[in-house]
Amino acid sequence: MNDIDDIIAAARAWAGQPMALATVIEASGSAPRPRGGHMLVAADGRFAGSISGGCVEYDVFALAERVLAGAPASLQLYGTPDPGVWLPGLPCGGQIGVLVQPVSEAGFAPAYFEEIAAARATGGALAFSTDLATGRTIRGEHEGQFVNVYEAPRRLLIVGAVQIAQTLAAIARATGFSVTINDPRERFLSAERFPDATLSDAWPDEAVAAFAPNASSAVVTLSHDTKIDDPALIAALKAPTGYVGALGSRANQIRRLERLAALGVPAKELTRIDGPAGVRIGGLGPQEIALSIAAGIVGTLRGAR
Repeated sequence: MNDIDDIIAAARAWAGQPMALATVIEASGSAPRPRGGHMLVAADGRFAGSISGGCVEYDVFALAERVLAGAPASLQLYGTPDPGVWLPGLPCGGQIGVLVQPVSEAGFAPAYFEEIAAARATGGALAFSTDLATGRTIRGEHEGQFVNVYEAPRRLLIVGAVQIAQTLAAIARATGFSVTINDPRERFLSAERFPDATLSDAWPDEAVAAFAPNASSAVVTLSHDTKIDDPALIAALKAPTGYVGALGSRANQIRRLERLAALGVPAKELTRIDGPAGVRIGGLGPQEIALSIAAGIVGTLRGAR
């Protein structure tokens, strides 16, 4: 759920006024938002997040207004052709169920936003369960209730502050990753070239160690310099890094694997390297190559590759 940080920021900014939280509790077909997606609605009309990308938001606003006025939590289903059961339709043909509950101890407690933020800050995941009959959410996973797991934040370390890295960083940020750019060649690093990214001029293996990658993290090397890329790859393979990728041709990948094997990297670990990094889209130029790599990262972390 890439918008949870926006939801948390809005909850903090709007603290002190009544709020309602809408959550996608079921999604099937070509549903525009996955299970667990949120939209937060404040009493003054402001909102953050999305339930359907615009298809049913106005109906959900009306449900939120009733909840804000004191009505109990409301569960609404959208997407079936039977107008007596589902309102209104989804043009994409999908089906979603939406729960609207108050942000209160009787619904989704305000303190939960900070608990989720704290877990994400330390790279952890957190689960909450909601009784759909009462609309009350409690901590942990409980059988028979809707369980929403707030995943650890996704992070990307790009080694090599080259032109491809500029587009890759922008795509990664847009898809919910926090981005760190590493290059010991200081001239390549600048906030102007990489806005909204953390910059590191440490030697790559030190940068990877400081980054502390986990299963929700990706490390990709782009420098084309073996003195920079290889130490980063070795360090990334020593950690439980969710995605490890390296730019280069197939011939470069063969030579890379030979070098790393000679340096003592086990054969099993070498198979974790996505090289050449990315998915085959026939991309040309830095921007399309970056798009390919971004797709490869997301596909791997989502278990689709």
